[in-house]
Amino acid sequence: MTVAGAVPVVASWAEPQGLTPRGTVVVVPGRGEHAGVYERLGRRLAADAYRVWAVSDPTVDEARVRAQLRALLESAPSDEPGETGPPPRVLVGSDTGALFAALLAAEGTPGIDGLVLAGLPTGQDRTGAGWEDELVLRTSCPTHRGRLTDDDGVRRGALSGAVPTAWLEAAQAAAIGVPVLGLHGAADRLSPLAEVRRWYADLPQGELVSIAGGVHDALNDATHRTAAATAVLFLERLRLGEGPIAHTEPLTRANR
Repeated sequence: MTVAGAVPVVASWAEPQGLTPRGTVVVVPGRGEHAGVYERLGRRLAADAYRVWAVSDPTVDEARVRAQLRALLESAPSDEPGETGPPPRVLVGSDTGALFAALLAAEGTPGIDGLVLAGLPTGQDRTGAGWEDELVLRTSCPTHRGRLTDDDGVRRGALSGAVPTAWLEAAQAAAIGVPVLGLHGAADRLSPLAEVRRWYADLPQGELVSIAGGVHDALNDATHRTAAATAVLFLERLRLGEGPIAHTEPLTRANR
């Protein structure tokens, strides 16, 4: 599949027929992953009428992914399936994909209206673990573990690879001028929540949501439905340009 400039993009999921797309989501995979790993997330967001694209792993070919993203972010909006959808255009990254998305926003890359960052690494986290240990670190979802294990396109051991130092240095939270939602497993052993909080605290417009019991891949963990629903709430707020849409009302005896 291609978009502007005939740059190949690996996967996309369109909104249901007859619905107008509400925005555009571009998923940036993490170490060892590829676009197809995010099919479950893509289908779920597309069902809510967001047009979803997924690109390649930027740790493998950074220049290629930059070209893919540039083509998507700079394309004219279209209601036609197979074309880039309208704003807000949001990058959703996981692991080093989250770090790369933060880097692009810190650089002021045009066309980015918001970020959803899952399992953001804030330092070097090399594990040296075998495949079974890597699965435990990645996800507690048995379905996703099976998906990764049976997928020849997943690069085993990649999660033990180094996080690009240049990305860590350049992805400065204070330089990011768009709204950011962080999704982070409270039990993430690769990127501990306590360390991640410090990075998010420097964001001009940011919020960090921790997932109880969650591990590194918040988007594909056992609580993937909660993560996706939280992302949709964020996307809906971006569309309106306002704060929370749904408010929990305080209940007291005086209300009864």
